[in-house]
Amino acid sequence: MAAEALALAGVAVDLYDGMPSVGRKFLLAGKGGLNLTHSEALPAFTARYGERAEAVGRWLAAFGPDALRAWAAALGVETFVGTSGRVFPQDLKAAPLLRHWLHRLRGQGVRFHMRHRWLGWDAAGALRFATPHGETTATPAATVLALGGASWSRLGSDGAWWPWLQARGIDLAPLRPSNCGFDVGWSEHFRQRHAGAPLKSVAIAVDGWRQAGEFVATATGVEGSLVYAASARLRERLARDGSASFELDLLPGRSLDWVQREVAHPRGPRSLATHLKTRLNLGGVKAGLLWEIVPKDAQADPARLAAFIKALPIRVTAARPIDEAISTAGGVRLEALDDRLMLQALPGTFCAGEMLDWEAPTGGYLLTACMASGHVAGQGAADWLRR
Repeated sequence: MAAEALALAGVAVDLYDGMPSVGRKFLLAGKGGLNLTHSEALPAFTARYGERAEAVGRWLAAFGPDALRAWAAALGVETFVGTSGRVFPQDLKAAPLLRHWLHRLRGQGVRFHMRHRWLGWDAAGALRFATPHGETTATPAATVLALGGASWSRLGSDGAWWPWLQARGIDLAPLRPSNCGFDVGWSEHFRQRHAGAPLKSVAIAVDGWRQAGEFVATATGVEGSLVYAASARLRERLARDGSASFELDLLPGRSLDWVQREVAHPRGPRSLATHLKTRLNLGGVKAGLLWEIVPKDAQADPARLAAFIKALPIRVTAARPIDEAISTAGGVRLEALDDRLMLQALPGTFCAGEMLDWEAPTGGYLLTACMASGHVAGQGAADWLRR
């Protein structure tokens, strides 16, 4: 996106990529249908960026969700709004959009250099690259770094750039997993019976925040869209306190009073498991979680059991490794950049994308902000070159 903004400004652009082809993580996102953006109103959309909402809001003012959909349409890729409000290409594929985009970029004069992995700067300030034919350098008039975070390193974003920028005095925040799963420490019995089972129509509450949705019980813990939405809160609580937990509502559509009445209903000779399945439709992994976590004495107390059904405490012990995360938090602090996304300590060098210190939930917010930051950085570099 930065290359396109620069090319449209009449600048000669060379794009260097360490991988054999561009857009590897973009194509991976397409495996889930390529959730480009979201259709919600811009104020609510912008609020998704939490502490960085004000800064990211400025990027979105320059290139927001509507602009992204118009950009895709100009490439011949129409989009539609799904039932969840998320926006997808009509064919739910990333490859056609990327193919059309690369064709347009080449037509705009952008030169691609594949298998050129950046190695930082040499003593004279030139960019160093490792290539199949040995090391080479480049001395551009302006540079845009869009190096990704540190998740899915096999696709190119390995965070190797972090110490090179740190050595240049750039203010950086440690890279941390975002939109990630968490370890719980299930019993062997629960793991064998329920690993991989989806928990649908549930709600999670953390520190006053609450959201309904679904997630998956894994062999090591929990992951999935609802857990990802809570991941930043859980991660920060783990870092601060050494432990974290969330409350799981197994029946978010039912009140506590209703659950108490159903649990207290006489069950006769039926087992408690059969009773809960018959009266509350609680079976499978949901029932498994109750037997995993609820103490025996509480299982025999209808009022306490009902309270657990509405607020089951799930204690997480650690975030999954950063390379498994969908995205990362941390990176170049926005305070180290000006409004054009130029590094104040390195005039003429701009940064964009996931290497910047912001995060957002899944749902189109990650890709939109990456695109918007590239647009701002590219226009910023073109403006700096003109000046």
